[in-house]
Amino acid sequence: MAGRAPRGRPAAPRRGSAAPRFAIVAARFNERITKRLVDGAAGAFASHGVPASRVDVYWVPGSFELPQAAEHLARTRRYAAIVCVGVVIRGQTPHFEHVAREAASGIQRVALGTGVPATFGVVTALSEEQAWDRAGGEAGNRGEEAAEAAVEMAEFVARVAKRGQTP
Repeated sequence: MAGRAPRGRPAAPRRGSAAPRFAIVAARFNERITKRLVDGAAGAFASHGVPASRVDVYWVPGSFELPQAAEHLARTRRYAAIVCVGVVIRGQTPHFEHVAREAASGIQRVALGTGVPATFGVVTALSEEQAWDRAGGEAGNRGEEAAEAAVEMAEFVARVAKRGQTP
């Protein structure tokens, strides 16, 4: 099903040094479109009261490299969550399927293996037009949606760690 991701429940923003740190890992391949995803993620963090100084942005060559970078960042335990953004556009070879599948499964493995939420903001599109549409067009902004999920999951993990139970 296409469309926008469901919105989570807004949390009370924490400001200043009390705000958790977040990372955005962005793929340079299709960089012009990915930049819009990064902007969407940054905007979502700002709307949750996370100061820009608490969000670090890292660029890697492509979407295939997102999981490796996210894992290195997660293992530092510096971040409450990591947002992975990139753009994979179908070409004339099966390369698209391999990159998209490995990016998705790798990002999931980072989250499951480290306990640090790592969210999937990778646009997988059949055309450049579809990719732009998912980077701030009619279909929303997958970077913004991934940051929303990161905030919600970071809060979930913090609540579980604090209370030893789900709310």
